[in-house]
Amino acid sequence: MADPFEVRMRFTSQLQHLNASTTSALKAAHYALKYSEFSDDLHSCILEQLERNNMNNRANIMYFLPSLCDTAKEKGDVGIGYVRMVERDILRIVDAVAPDDGSGAANVKVVRKVLGQLQQKQFLQPQTVLELEEFIGGRDSVNGLASSPGHHTAALTGHHTKGDVLQSVTRSTPHSTARDPFYNPGIRLDKRQIEQRIEEDRERHKRAREGIWAISQESSSLREDAEYERMCDEVSDGDEDDYQLSKEETEERRTGLEYEDP
Repeated sequence: MADPFEVRMRFTSQLQHLNASTTSALKAAHYALKYSEFSDDLHSCILEQLERNNMNNRANIMYFLPSLCDTAKEKGDVGIGYVRMVERDILRIVDAVAPDDGSGAANVKVVRKVLGQLQQKQFLQPQTVLELEEFIGGRDSVNGLASSPGHHTAALTGHHTKGDVLQSVTRSTPHSTARDPFYNPGIRLDKRQIEQRIEEDRERHKRAREGIWAISQESSSLREDAEYERMCDEVSDGDEDDYQLSKEETEERRTGLEYEDP
């Protein structure tokens, strides 16, 4: 029998090293299912890492949850415990990924996206997702101030306008920080974290675009082509103009071939 402490430490390490690749998420999910007898302990690792890590790690763990639930569903009764625990603690998970102190403002979109995935895969009820949406409403702003696109760009890329620089200089004094109601010392991102987040978001966006045209093939029979059937449904019926155009193109092609013959 595996050592519970060693299993916990290895799973914690995998959670800390999650990134935008599906490989890292599937590796951690399969590890959790491999040691499903420690499911309660491993689930507590997820909660602990969500509450202790930085913004990027919390986002990666949030993206990991659908992979965990999918893998658990495939294993049947062996892994159903993970799905139930995620559903039970989803409020605590959401609150940890996007807290109301403004430090998780950039993770609100991540939370909404993952909640939509969990609802689509029927791991969460629509009513639950609706209540969670209301729960995080306004958390994508800092101290209740709705952030404009320019504010998010400055926060994440480090590009500031002259007014931003003046405000930062003003806030650097003890008196100004005490007077400023929008000053939040808890929101601190170093350059490495910002670059890492931009790169991971780019990777996820690229992977999403790669599969945007994918059509699921429900049957393995070669006689049934889901992509062909969809194309036939989307193409309108032909009329006289289409037939006339096709005839003219055929004549032009035939004439061209005659000129090409030696």
